[in-house]
Amino acid sequence: MAGICCGVVGESEAAAPVEPTSRASRRRRMELRPFKVVADAAVQPPLENSRKRQKLDLGVGLDLFRPASSRDCDNAVQNSETVNIKLRKDHQEANEGVNSNETVKKLGTENSVVEEKECPKFGMTSVCGRRRDMEDAVSIHPSFCKESSRVQISSDIHFFGVFDGHGCSHVAMNCRDRFHEIVKEEIEAYGGETAVDWKRTMEKSFERMDKEVQVWTLDAVENSTCRCELQTPQCDAVGSTAVVAIVTPDKIIVGNCGDSRAVLCRNGVALPLSEDHKPDRPDELERIEEAGGRVIYWDGPRVLGVLAMSRAIGDNYLKPFVIPEPEVTITERNGDEECLILASDGLWDVVTNDTACGVARMCLRAQRPPSPPGSPDSDAAVKGGAAESSDKACWDASILLTKLALARHSADNVSVVVVDLKKNQHL
Repeated sequence: MAGICCGVVGESEAAAPVEPTSRASRRRRMELRPFKVVADAAVQPPLENSRKRQKLDLGVGLDLFRPASSRDCDNAVQNSETVNIKLRKDHQEANEGVNSNETVKKLGTENSVVEEKECPKFGMTSVCGRRRDMEDAVSIHPSFCKESSRVQISSDIHFFGVFDGHGCSHVAMNCRDRFHEIVKEEIEAYGGETAVDWKRTMEKSFERMDKEVQVWTLDAVENSTCRCELQTPQCDAVGSTAVVAIVTPDKIIVGNCGDSRAVLCRNGVALPLSEDHKPDRPDELERIEEAGGRVIYWDGPRVLGVLAMSRAIGDNYLKPFVIPEPEVTITERNGDEECLILASDGLWDVVTNDTACGVARMCLRAQRPPSPPGSPDSDAAVKGGAAESSDKACWDASILLTKLALARHSADNVSVVVVDLKKNQHL
């Protein structure tokens, strides 16, 4: 059969030649021709089947997600599977480069070329570490606004977020699933990215996310199976930090609430794009005391002796001392940006900004091929966690930073996102 499908005559047929001008010979050639034309021309099937096949090819070709289970991190494994599904879907959709209508128009054109927007390469690793439960969550959505149904928005806007939960994981999980959608809705409300007030957009997005978490918590109490239900029946002692970065061709907008952090590496220099919200930070301490609260030192400074951060999403029982209002920075891009690192405090507690940028730069500049997902080193690094990447160098950087944090005895979950910002990254 293989010889026939390729248009090659088998050995058994060679022993009994047929006259070229015979009717049987002409009929055989006519029957074989459709198979050869389909194989050579690679005719596209209808749109729906085409999209499904592209997703399958992406998963097999990249082979960049291999979570490894751990008995001590069952929650982390469950989170890893969700991250895999969402990030692979978003990455595939970002790489399609055009919407469905444009794709339909191009299917019938033999020599058509699909124009794709440049998308920054990224790598992500999230592990449980020495904690009993996995409470971190990561959200990556390249070109997350391009399929807007309300206004025409560029596909050059990309969303990256790291959420570090405390008390339980459900607030961080809600942020992971909803935050990018809220930001998208706020951008649409302005009529597109050119008219956006980015500072106000971030502030409203954080405010809406906090309100949604409160409503979700009240509605989900009766059906909740998470461990926080055993501690507080109303689950209001649960919250999450949030550091969110919107990357556009000319700007990097970062909104931060809590002690996760965003650091930009530009010309070899580490530039923090967020400042940790610790209760003993002078301005935060003043704000808490003016609201009637206190900062008590119990294994470090804590709001009312409980929470080791002064801003977070959720934590209803500590309002108004702990607020969801973010600090927003808007950084103009000048072409010298090398990479952006977003991470939970599991990294920043033991690794400085300068060291993190040095490690990331080393990986992005390395000439040797990085360790592929599935190798012994990579499997050990992401044991009980999750990994995703559109680029092996970025993935290697996130893995190495995670290993460094664990080697320095980080006692927390560790989540790291590395984004390659070099303009010529595709050359």
